[in-house]
Amino acid sequence: MYEPEEDSYLIEKHIKNYPANSCLEIGTGTGILVIEASKYCKKILAVDIDQEAINYCKKNIKKSNIKFKLSDLFSNIKGKFDLILFNPPYLPNDPLVRDTSLDGGKKGYEIIERFLNQVNSYLNTDGKILLIFSSLTNKNKIDLLIKKNALKFKEIEKQKFFFEEIYLYIIYK
Repeated sequence: MYEPEEDSYLIEKHIKNYPANSCLEIGTGTGILVIEASKYCKKILAVDIDQEAINYCKKNIKKSNIKFKLSDLFSNIKGKFDLILFNPPYLPNDPLVRDTSLDGGKKGYEIIERFLNQVNSYLNTDGKILLIFSSLTNKNKIDLLIKKNALKFKEIEKQKFFFEEIYLYIIYK
């Protein structure tokens, strides 16, 4: 289960700028983002591929407007959403570290690519996506994947940490 780090706090501080009727968080981890989103969104579905994370959130987060569900990206999701939050695993695969909360695939962007290839089916016409990723992921590739899926984006904020930069994008149709 992914413990909140700088990337989580970066996306968390911007959620208030995007109030919504319906919100989906993919990869909820400890639930830090859905707790913040519950202040600005009427209904929230939070999913994770890790059953331990779902169990943790169900036990520790008791808010009537949040539901938790096990899902690999959109595999167990129905409906469309006004706001989608995604702090994905975005680091290039490290054979010495087996951690699904960090491993974004061989080059680091494969999970983001799967997400972007599917997200249009789950995003309302005026919906927004908050996506965060690292410079280690290949920013140019992410930009191309967004455009390839007929989406637009704007960089909301960028922060430099030690050996990488973290980018927060707002993505829309």
